[in-house]
Amino acid sequence: MSEELAYSIHLGNDKNKTNKAREIAKKNSSGTTSFSNNAIQNAQCLSKVNKHNLRDYDNNKEMIEVIYGSNNLYKDVQKLYLQEFEQSRIEYNEKQTREDRKIENYFKHISDSKLWDLACEFVIELGDMDFWENKTQNFRCKMVQVYKEQVRDLMKIVPQFKVANAVIHFDEVSPHLHLIGLPISDNNKRGMRKQVAKSKIFTKESLSKIQDEMRSCCIKSFNKFYERNSSLKQKQKGRNQDINVNDMQNYRELKRQQEQNAKRLAQANSKSERLDINADKVNSILADLKPTKLNKNNMLISSENVAEIKKLTEEIKDTTETVRSVNDLNLAIEDFEHCVYDIEKENSSLKYTLEQKDKEINYLESEINAKDKIISKLRAEKEVLKEQLQKFKGFWHSLMKRFQHRLGLDKNEHYKYVADDLFDARVFDKNEHQIANDFGRKIRTQDEIDLSKSRKKNNNDLRF
Repeated sequence: MSEELAYSIHLGNDKNKTNKAREIAKKNSSGTTSFSNNAIQNAQCLSKVNKHNLRDYDNNKEMIEVIYGSNNLYKDVQKLYLQEFEQSRIEYNEKQTREDRKIENYFKHISDSKLWDLACEFVIELGDMDFWENKTQNFRCKMVQVYKEQVRDLMKIVPQFKVANAVIHFDEVSPHLHLIGLPISDNNKRGMRKQVAKSKIFTKESLSKIQDEMRSCCIKSFNKFYERNSSLKQKQKGRNQDINVNDMQNYRELKRQQEQNAKRLAQANSKSERLDINADKVNSILADLKPTKLNKNNMLISSENVAEIKKLTEEIKDTTETVRSVNDLNLAIEDFEHCVYDIEKENSSLKYTLEQKDKEINYLESEINAKDKIISKLRAEKEVLKEQLQKFKGFWHSLMKRFQHRLGLDKNEHYKYVADDLFDARVFDKNEHQIANDFGRKIRTQDEIDLSKSRKKNNNDLRF
C-alpha cells in the first residue's frame, strides 16, 4: 500500500487583520499556514513579508532557499509593477485632462488605497508533521525541485498571476513554499488598461480549480524526484488550509498520546483479566486462614500470603491508574473534536454570510458607479445650461437697455409701440414692460428681484 501525503495550498486574505489572529497563526501545528489575515495590503505589509520570508529578522538564511526572484522580494514586487503596469499608467495619464486624476506611481497608488491588495501570497505545503519529523536534511532538500515545478505549474494554470518571488523554508516543521505575485487583469474599460485584480482572478470557483490542478501536479513531481509511488490524502471539502483554532497546536500531540494510551489500555485490560484470576487466589488464601488461640475473631496469615496480597494490591492500583488516565484522555479528545466540529460549522456559516455580503457590496458598488456616471452627466449638462443662461441674461440686459435708451432719451415712439405690442402678446411681462418705458428703472431679472427681496427680509429678521 502506497503512503498518503497531505497537501495544502493557501492564498492569503484580509478577513481578519488583528494582531491576536496573527499570534494564533504562529502557533499552528504545521507552522506554515495563516489565520485568514495574511493579505499583503500595502507596502508596510510587504516589508514585513520580506523580513519573514527571507529571514531578515533572525539571520537564519542558511535554512531557506530562494527559487524565484532575488533576496529582496520587496524590490522584486516593485520591479514587477514597473514591468507590468508602467506602459498602461502612461497611456492612462495621457487621456486625463485633470492633473489630480493622474497616477504618478502605480505601486504607491495601490499601496495607499484600501480597495486593493498590493500583492498576493500563496503558501504551499506537501506532507504534514508526522511525515517529515524523522526525515534527513538531504531528503528534505529534494523538495527544492518539487517546489520549483510548483512555481512553473502555478504560472501555467493561472497565467494572469505573475510571480515576483518564491522561497522555500526548511527551518520549520515541514519544508514549505512561500510564493509572492500579482494577479493582473488586462483590457479593463475603466481606469488603467492593466490593473491588479485579486478578487477578479481568485474567486471561490477558480481557487477550487487551482487547488485540484496544483495537487495533481505536486504529487507527480514528488514521485518523480523521490522515485516513489505516493498518493495524496483525500481533499477535505471546503478547505485548502489547516484548521485554525486557538487550541489546535495541541491536537496532534493529543492524538499521538491517544494512540500510545490505546496500547496501555490493551495492557490494562490484560492486567484486569489477570486480576480476575488472582482474585481466586486471594479468596483461597482467605478461606485457609485459621483463627488464633486467644481470639477466634482474629485470623492467622503467613508472611508469604501477606506479600502475595500486597503484590496483588499494587497490580490493582497500577491497572486502575492506567485505565482511568486513558479513559480521561479519550473523553478529552472527544470533547475537543466536538468543539472543533462546532467551530468548523460556525466558520462555514460565517464564510457564507461574508460571501453574501461581498455580493451585496459588489452590487452596491456597481449601482454607485452607475449613479456616479449619471451625476457626472448631469453636472456637465448643468454647466452647459449655466453658460446658456448667462448668455441669455446678457442678451436680456442689452435688450432692456436698448428700449430704455430709445424710449427715455431718444423719445422714439416706434420702440413704445414695439414694447406695448410685446406686452400685449405676453412676450414682455409687467415688470419688463415697465423697465422698457422707465429710463430710471434698474434693469434686473425676476430672479434678481426675488433674491433682493429675500436678502432684505433676512436683514430685517436679523435686526429683530
